[in-house]
Amino acid sequence: MYLIGLTGGIASGKSTVARRLAELGAVHIDADRLARVAVEPGTADLGRIIGVFGPAVLAPDGGLDRAALGAIVFADPAALTVLNAIVHPAVRSLSNLLIHEAAARDPHAVVVYDVPLLVEAGVDHPFDLIVVTHADEATRVRRMVELRGMAEAEALRRMRTQATDDERRAVADVVIDTGGSLSHTLAQVDELWLRVRRAADELNVRGAP
Repeated sequence: MYLIGLTGGIASGKSTVARRLAELGAVHIDADRLARVAVEPGTADLGRIIGVFGPAVLAPDGGLDRAALGAIVFADPAALTVLNAIVHPAVRSLSNLLIHEAAARDPHAVVVYDVPLLVEAGVDHPFDLIVVTHADEATRVRRMVELRGMAEAEALRRMRTQATDDERRAVADVVIDTGGSLSHTLAQVDELWLRVRRAADELNVRGAP
Protein backbone atom coordinates (compact mmCIF):
# COMPACT_ATOMS: atom_id res chain seq x y z
CA MET A 1 0.00 0.00 0.00
CA TYR A 2 1.07 3.54 -0.75
CA LEU A 3 -0.37 6.14 1.64
CA ILE A 4 -0.81 9.81 0.73
CA GLY A 5 -1.70 12.46 3.29
CA LEU A 6 -3.63 15.25 1.58
CA THR A 7 -4.16 18.54 3.39
CA GLY A 8 -4.73 22.22 2.78
CA GLY A 9 -6.44 25.24 4.25
CA ILE A 10 -10.14 25.89 3.99
CA ALA A 11 -11.22 26.63 0.37
CA SER A 12 -7.80 25.70 -0.99
CA GLY A 13 -9.15 23.16 -3.49
CA LYS A 14 -8.38 20.06 -1.47
CA SER A 15 -11.69 18.39 -2.30
CA THR A 16 -11.06 18.90 -6.01
CA VAL A 17 -7.66 17.24 -5.74
CA ALA A 18 -9.05 14.37 -3.66
CA ARG A 19 -11.87 13.79 -6.13
CA ARG A 20 -9.44 13.68 -9.06
CA LEU A 21 -7.15 11.21 -7.32
CA ALA A 22 -10.16 8.99 -6.60
CA GLU A 23 -11.17 9.17 -10.27
CA LEU A 24 -7.67 8.04 -11.20
CA GLY A 25 -7.91 5.00 -8.94
CA ALA A 26 -6.96 6.00 -5.41
CA VAL A 27 -8.91 4.87 -2.35
CA HIS A 28 -10.26 8.06 -0.78
CA ILE A 29 -10.67 8.36 3.00
CA ASP A 30 -12.25 11.64 4.10
CA ALA A 31 -11.48 12.87 7.62
CA ASP A 32 -14.39 15.33 7.54
CA ARG A 33 -16.80 12.47 6.90
CA LEU A 34 -15.24 10.47 9.72
CA ALA A 35 -15.67 13.46 12.03
CA ARG A 36 -19.38 13.42 11.23
CA VAL A 37 -19.58 9.67 11.84
CA ALA A 38 -17.86 10.11 15.21
CA VAL A 39 -20.63 12.38 16.48
CA GLU A 40 -23.70 10.71 15.03
CA PRO A 41 -26.78 10.51 17.28
CA GLY A 42 -26.26 8.07 20.10
CA THR A 43 -22.47 8.16 20.06
CA ALA A 44 -20.44 8.75 23.18
CA ASP A 45 -18.61 11.64 21.57
CA LEU A 46 -21.84 13.47 20.76
CA GLY A 47 -22.81 13.04 24.40
CA ARG A 48 -19.50 14.51 25.49
CA ILE A 49 -19.95 17.51 23.18
CA ILE A 50 -23.46 18.18 24.53
CA GLY A 51 -22.09 17.83 28.04
CA VAL A 52 -19.44 20.48 27.39
CA PHE A 53 -21.26 22.93 25.10
CA GLY A 54 -24.84 22.44 26.24
CA PRO A 55 -28.14 21.53 24.56
CA ALA A 56 -27.98 24.57 22.26
CA VAL A 57 -25.69 22.56 19.93
CA LEU A 58 -28.18 19.71 19.65
CA ALA A 59 -30.40 19.78 16.54
CA PRO A 60 -34.13 18.91 16.72
CA ASP A 61 -33.46 15.56 15.02
CA GLY A 62 -31.06 14.55 17.79
CA GLY A 63 -27.94 15.21 15.74
CA LEU A 64 -25.28 17.84 16.12
CA ASP A 65 -26.19 21.40 15.13
CA ARG A 66 -22.93 22.19 13.35
CA ALA A 67 -23.77 25.82 12.69
CA ALA A 68 -24.47 26.45 16.37
CA LEU A 69 -21.33 24.62 17.45
CA GLY A 70 -19.24 26.42 14.82
CA ALA A 71 -20.46 29.80 16.04
CA ILE A 72 -19.07 28.91 19.46
CA VAL A 73 -15.75 27.30 18.65
CA PHE A 74 -14.62 29.55 15.81
CA ALA A 75 -15.04 32.54 18.11
CA ASP A 76 -13.19 30.95 21.03
CA PRO A 77 -9.83 29.19 20.53
CA ALA A 78 -10.09 27.49 23.92
CA ALA A 79 -13.48 26.02 23.01
CA LEU A 80 -12.09 24.80 19.69
CA THR A 81 -9.25 23.08 21.53
CA VAL A 82 -11.75 21.30 23.77
CA LEU A 83 -13.83 20.17 20.78
CA ASN A 84 -10.75 18.88 18.96
CA ALA A 85 -9.71 16.91 22.03
CA ILE A 86 -13.04 15.07 21.81
CA VAL A 87 -13.24 14.51 18.06
CA HIS A 88 -9.65 13.98 16.93
CA PRO A 89 -9.01 10.69 18.79
CA ALA A 90 -12.21 9.21 17.35
CA VAL A 91 -11.26 10.27 13.82
CA ARG A 92 -7.78 8.84 14.30
CA SER A 93 -9.22 5.45 15.32
CA LEU A 94 -11.68 5.38 12.42
CA SER A 95 -9.03 6.37 9.89
CA ASN A 96 -6.64 3.70 11.17
CA LEU A 97 -9.35 1.10 10.69
CA LEU A 98 -10.18 2.22 7.14
CA ILE A 99 -6.52 2.41 6.09
CA HIS A 100 -5.89 -1.11 7.37
CA GLU A 101 -9.04 -2.37 5.63
CA ALA A 102 -7.95 -0.80 2.33
CA ALA A 103 -4.54 -2.45 2.59
CA ALA A 104 -6.13 -5.81 3.40
CA ARG A 105 -8.40 -5.59 0.33
CA ASP A 106 -5.55 -4.60 -1.97
CA PRO A 107 -1.93 -4.61 -0.77
CA HIS A 108 -1.04 -2.54 -3.85
CA ALA A 109 -3.65 0.16 -3.26
CA VAL A 110 -2.90 3.86 -3.32
CA VAL A 111 -4.79 5.38 -0.38
CA VAL A 112 -5.44 9.11 -0.06
CA TYR A 113 -6.22 10.24 3.47
CA ASP A 114 -7.88 13.62 2.98
CA VAL A 115 -7.37 15.43 6.29
CA PRO A 116 -7.74 19.23 6.58
CA LEU A 117 -6.12 19.39 10.03
CA LEU A 118 -3.14 17.15 9.34
CA VAL A 119 -0.74 19.75 10.75
CA GLU A 120 -2.96 21.06 13.54
CA ALA A 121 -3.89 17.59 14.83
CA GLY A 122 -0.40 16.16 14.48
CA VAL A 123 -1.68 13.31 12.31
CA ASP A 124 1.14 10.79 12.26
CA HIS A 125 0.08 7.94 10.00
CA PRO A 126 3.10 6.47 8.17
CA PHE A 127 2.59 8.56 5.02
CA ASP A 128 4.66 7.83 1.95
CA LEU A 129 3.87 11.31 0.61
CA ILE A 130 2.25 14.46 1.98
CA VAL A 131 0.46 16.67 -0.54
CA VAL A 132 -0.60 20.23 0.30
CA THR A 133 -3.07 22.26 -1.74
CA HIS A 134 -2.37 25.98 -1.84
CA ALA A 135 -4.13 29.13 -2.99
CA ASP A 136 -3.45 32.62 -1.72
CA GLU A 137 -5.56 34.15 1.03
CA ALA A 138 -7.52 36.50 -1.21
CA THR A 139 -8.53 33.64 -3.52
CA ARG A 140 -9.64 31.48 -0.62
CA VAL A 141 -11.66 34.27 0.98
CA ARG A 142 -13.35 35.00 -2.34
CA ARG A 143 -14.30 31.33 -2.71
CA MET A 144 -15.80 31.21 0.76
CA VAL A 145 -17.80 34.37 0.15
CA GLU A 146 -18.98 33.51 -3.37
CA LEU A 147 -19.41 29.74 -3.14
CA ARG A 148 -20.34 29.25 0.51
CA GLY A 149 -22.19 32.49 1.20
CA MET A 150 -19.89 33.28 4.11
CA ALA A 151 -19.23 36.81 5.33
CA GLU A 152 -15.67 37.95 4.66
CA ALA A 153 -14.96 38.50 8.35
CA GLU A 154 -16.15 34.98 9.18
CA ALA A 155 -14.07 33.51 6.34
CA LEU A 156 -10.96 35.23 7.68
CA ARG A 157 -11.71 34.15 11.23
CA ARG A 158 -12.00 30.50 10.19
CA MET A 159 -8.77 30.69 8.24
CA ARG A 160 -7.02 32.08 11.31
CA THR A 161 -7.95 28.99 13.33
CA GLN A 162 -5.95 26.78 10.96
CA ALA A 163 -2.25 26.25 10.40
CA THR A 164 -0.40 28.88 8.40
CA ASP A 165 0.75 28.35 4.83
CA ASP A 166 4.33 28.15 6.05
CA GLU A 167 3.44 25.44 8.58
CA ARG A 168 1.76 23.35 5.91
CA ARG A 169 4.59 23.84 3.43
CA ALA A 170 7.04 22.68 6.09
CA VAL A 171 5.52 19.18 6.03
CA ALA A 172 4.77 19.04 2.29
CA ASP A 173 6.47 16.72 -0.16
CA VAL A 174 4.34 18.16 -2.96
CA VAL A 175 2.44 21.45 -3.20
CA ILE A 176 -0.45 21.68 -5.67
CA ASP A 177 -1.12 25.25 -6.81
CA THR A 178 -4.90 25.58 -6.88
CA GLY A 179 -5.04 29.32 -7.34
CA GLY A 180 -5.44 29.20 -11.11
CA SER A 181 -7.83 27.45 -13.44
CA LEU A 182 -9.40 24.07 -12.78
CA SER A 183 -7.54 22.60 -15.75
CA HIS A 184 -4.24 23.81 -14.28
CA THR A 185 -5.04 22.14 -10.95
CA LEU A 186 -6.10 18.86 -12.59
CA ALA A 187 -2.98 18.78 -14.77
CA GLN A 188 -0.83 18.93 -11.64
CA VAL A 189 -2.85 16.13 -10.04
CA ASP A 190 -2.52 13.96 -13.13
CA GLU A 191 1.24 14.50 -13.11
CA LEU A 192 1.32 13.65 -9.42
CA TRP A 193 -0.60 10.45 -10.05
CA LEU A 194 2.01 9.26 -12.55
CA ARG A 195 4.72 9.94 -9.97
CA VAL A 196 2.77 8.13 -7.27
CA ARG A 197 2.07 5.11 -9.44
CA ARG A 198 5.77 4.78 -10.27
CA ALA A 199 6.70 5.07 -6.60
CA ALA A 200 3.97 2.63 -5.54
CA ASP A 201 5.10 0.10 -8.15
CA GLU A 202 8.69 0.36 -6.95
CA LEU A 203 7.53 -0.08 -3.35
CA ASN A 204 5.50 -3.14 -4.29
CA VAL A 205 8.44 -4.68 -6.16
CA ARG A 206 10.74 -4.17 -3.17
CA GLY A 207 8.12 -5.70 -0.91
CA ALA A 208 7.53 -8.74 -3.11
CA PRO A 209 8.85 -12.07 -1.78
